Amino acid sequence: MGFWQGLRSQFLCHLIICYVFLVSGLIINLVQICTLPLWLLNKQVARVNIRLGYCISSQMVAALEWWSGTECTLYTDPESYRLYGKENAVVVLNHRFEMDFLCGWTFCERFGVLGSSKVMAKKELRFLPIIGWMWYFLEIVFCKRKWEEDRRTVAESLQNLHDYPENFWFLLFCEGTRFTPKKHQISMQVAESKGLPKLKYHLLPRTKGFWVTVQNLRGTAAAVYDSNLNFRNNQAPTLVDILNGKKYHADLYVRRIPLEEIPEDEAECATWLHKLYQEKDSFQEHYTQTGRFPGPILTPPRRPWALMNWLFWTCLLLYPLGLFLALLISSGSTLTILASVALCVAASLAVHWMIGQTEINKGSSYGNKEVPLNNN
Repeated sequence: MGFWQGLRSQFLCHLIICYVFLVSGLIINLVQICTLPLWLLNKQVARVNIRLGYCISSQMVAALEWWSGTECTLYTDPESYRLYGKENAVVVLNHRFEMDFLCGWTFCERFGVLGSSKVMAKKELRFLPIIGWMWYFLEIVFCKRKWEEDRRTVAESLQNLHDYPENFWFLLFCEGTRFTPKKHQISMQVAESKGLPKLKYHLLPRTKGFWVTVQNLRGTAAAVYDSNLNFRNNQAPTLVDILNGKKYHADLYVRRIPLEEIPEDEAECATWLHKLYQEKDSFQEHYTQTGRFPGPILTPPRRPWALMNWLFWTCLLLYPLGLFLALLISSGSTLTILASVALCVAASLAVHWMIGQTEINKGSSYGNKEVPLNNN
């Protein structure tokens, strides 16, 4: 183990990273709360939250790209590549890994749309400190996974994006939940009962959410980016692995599909989406057999802004921490020192708790036998 790898695995480094992320995140959340009156006066001015949100999400991207050194390779065609970051798009991504959303953020960052990126997330996440609160101010679309209630609220949230001032990517996990063998077995039982082709590497997509998204973003989004993510050597990294500085290599296959090619009729759109997932399955099979996706490699370079933002917050927050520790040591109070150590450990546990919300074995029960699947 080299010096740098050994340093990245040290608990003290993890404490510092946790401290910077928590404190900076809460500071930014507080500033976001202060923008609430702006939403009543001028919605476009209030969307300064794009920059505030970037200050949080880019720290996680910096941890992936610069701390762990994880490499990301993009497979796509040159004509589509020139349009990435220059248009609004719906990104349909497979949902197999605990950190697939972070890899999605990484490519958003490389094409300059990280601050304005969107996602359809379960309602419970908006109560998650820092990330959930950040998403609330970024006009993220939250859903209850109860279609009759979600249909209207999701449509309204999407229509609010028609006058969005910057290009955005709307990340959509059509499978509705992360892939597990148990959920896959149940999903394929549903496929058999409905006469749908079975999938090997994906769950059946939820067609209603996709149709509503596409219908309400017509005229706003230009295309759907069909995306498949894999990690080399059959690895399945977690956010804890990234915190420990472990390096991985992600491969992402993206093909651009103009939005006008997607049927407007709900039934035809559902059929189109099922066909799309059959094609996604074939791309995954190709990767499994060959170790790569089809097509040329056109990987955008890392940008320095995520690292610079991370270093800025680290320097800003380590200075008062250093002063506090100096005063603490000079005080000689055992009780105060023990209380401070307990606070640091609590901060570390808080971050690990937030990371735990992304773990597959602690994920949503949506798609399990106890919660019947409805793939209409």
